[in-house]
Amino acid sequence: MPGESRPGRAAVIAGLGAWLPPTIVTNDDLAKHLDTSDAWIRERTGIHARRRVSPGMSTGDMATEAGRLALKASGSADADAVVLATTTPDRRCPGTAPEVASRLGLTGTAAFDVSAVCTGFVYGLGVGAGLIAAGIAERVLLIGAEAFSTILDPADRVTAAIFGDGAGAVVLRAGDPEEPGAIGPVTLGSDGGQSDLIMIPGGGARQRSAGTEAGPKDHYFTMNGPDTYRHAVERTTATARLALDKAGWLPDDVDRFAAHQANARIVGSVADRLGIPAGERRLSNIDQVGNTAAASVPILLAQSAAAGTLRAGHRTLLAAFGGGLTWGAGTVVWPETTSLVATGADSDSAAQTADAS
Repeated sequence: MPGESRPGRAAVIAGLGAWLPPTIVTNDDLAKHLDTSDAWIRERTGIHARRRVSPGMSTGDMATEAGRLALKASGSADADAVVLATTTPDRRCPGTAPEVASRLGLTGTAAFDVSAVCTGFVYGLGVGAGLIAAGIAERVLLIGAEAFSTILDPADRVTAAIFGDGAGAVVLRAGDPEEPGAIGPVTLGSDGGQSDLIMIPGGGARQRSAGTEAGPKDHYFTMNGPDTYRHAVERTTATARLALDKAGWLPDDVDRFAAHQANARIVGSVADRLGIPAGERRLSNIDQVGNTAAASVPILLAQSAAAGTLRAGHRTLLAAFGGGLTWGAGTVVWPETTSLVATGADSDSAAQTADAS
C-alpha cells in the first residue's frame, strides 16, 4: 500500500503514451511570413516540421490525452500521483496537474507541476522514482506537455523554427531495482547564475513588484543562442557521464541514447563527446516534431518504442538540458512494454501501438 516504505523499491516503466496536436507547420510554411527558408532551418537545427496546438487547445488538453494513452498502455487506469512537467501551464495559478488528474478520473490523487523547462521530464523522473522508493506511491503517472507556441514571438524566426507542441507520458510502478524497466541513477543539476540565458522576462513577481509595465515582447520566450549552445553541450555531456558512472556503464554499453531534442547539432555534439556513434544508437524525432521542451524525451521514447527502434533489452541513456539552467540524465534497461502514440486527427485508438519485445 502507498505510505509503506520498503527497501530496494524501484520505479519501473509500465507503459508509455504520446499525443501530438493535428496542425503541422513546415519550414516552408514559416518562410511565408518570416525571413527564413527550409535550408536555413534544416542546416542549423535539423528540423523540417513541428506541431502546433489548435485555437483553444491547452497544455492540459494534450497532457490528458497523453496520460490516458500511457495509463491504457500500462493496463490500469489507476495512479497514486500525477506529476506534470511543463513550462506552459494552463494558468499561472493553480497548477495544471490536478485538473489533468481529475479529467483522467483520478480525483483525490496527489497531483502537481514540475517547472524545469526542457529538463522537466527528467526532473519529474527523479521525483516519481523518489515517491515510489519512499513508499508514498505504488504507481506514478509522469507527463511532459508543452504548448510552447503560445509563448513564442511570432516574428522571431529562431524560436518559431525550433519549438513545437505536444505531450508524452510514462506510467511508473513499484518494482525490483534489477528488473528491466527499472529507472537507474538519476543525476540532476542547476546553475541559477545563468538564468537570464533562457527566460520569459515579464509576468512574474520580479517584474510586477518593480512596478513597471511589461513591454509588448516581455511575455515571449527568449534565448541567448550561442551561450545556450555551449552550456547545453557541456552540461548535458557531464550529467550523462555522471549517470553512466553511477550505473556502472561505459559509453559502449549504451544501445540507445535518448537525448532531449533541443537541436540536432547539440545532440550530435553531446553524442560525439560521449563516444556514441551516429546511427541507430542515437534516437531522434526532431526532424518532424522540433523541440517540444519538457515533452521532448517522453515523446521520443514513446515514438521510438512504437516504431520498434527502441526494444526490450536496450540499455538506454536519457539526458536533457533546459532553462534555469537545469540539466539531468538517467539510465534504464528497456522493458517489454506497450507504447501508444496518437495525434489529434486520430480516433480514440492510437495511431501506432507496439509491444516492445
